[in-house]
Amino acid sequence: MATITGVPRVERKELKWKIDRAEPLVLLEILPEEEYRKGHLPDAISVPPERVAELVPELVPDREAEIVVYCAHSQCMASRRAAQELEALGYTNVSAYEGGKRDWAENGLPLENETSPAVVAPGAVGPTGVE
Repeated sequence: MATITGVPRVERKELKWKIDRAEPLVLLEILPEEEYRKGHLPDAISVPPERVAELVPELVPDREAEIVVYCAHSQCMASRRAAQELEALGYTNVSAYEGGKRDWAENGLPLENETSPAVVAPGAVGPTGVE
């Protein structure tokens, strides 16, 4: 599994623990909105990869808030880029769940979808190419 240079990693077990205990964190899915609608981690917010710099400052004004980014799987580059972009924007508590949606689901953990509660970033639009 590749690591994000300079960005701390959060493992599935730790992330699940934080979600189960309603720890204060912002979970961002860095994939196109269509992928988010198919299923996403509990309480995740959809932020398409090309709109990170535009949407996150509106969604998360506190630059010290704990933010966890993820995308499709460990080879997906979108969360790596987003984490680096967030740090460049001055966010100080960013980590990445590198296993992403695939690791979460393959380990039997629940995904939310259109029929279950979800939050979508305002103006999230259309398909994009994600590695």
